[in-house]
Amino acid sequence: MSLQGLWRCAELLRNPFKPAGLGSIRTATKRAGGTVNNHGGSPGKRLGVKKFSDEFVIPGNILVRQRGTVFHPGQHVKMGRDHTLYAMVPGYVRFYKVPGSRKDRKYVGIVLNKGEKLPRDEKNLGRSRFFGLVDLNQFNKEATAEVAASS
Repeated sequence: MSLQGLWRCAELLRNPFKPAGLGSIRTATKRAGGTVNNHGGSPGKRLGVKKFSDEFVIPGNILVRQRGTVFHPGQHVKMGRDHTLYAMVPGYVRFYKVPGSRKDRKYVGIVLNKGEKLPRDEKNLGRSRFFGLVDLNQFNKEATAEVAASS
């Protein structure tokens, strides 16, 4: 066998597609991947309910972080400019809906005593007031007891 014949056999072993006129074939070494929007670079904003029902809160505690008004401020609760709800007085958190008003509107309120329910029956119980130094309800009970005792 001549040197040229050996060269041709070696060529066939290296590239089996050469005699068919196909030339060299490139194969992918990696799979195709799509693009990702935002590339996962933005962190989560940690939205949601931070204090749940019957939890004790102090003034300034954040109750709900939200985008828009999923929850509306109720009794003793204020809304920040980014719709964050926060407590104005110490007390216990209550989530509730007002019967007879908008059906889907949810409220967050603070009650001063653990057993209270919201919305408050203002005709029978009066308005819920908080003054940091004086408990007016206790003061009224003592005053009516003294009047009853003196009669």
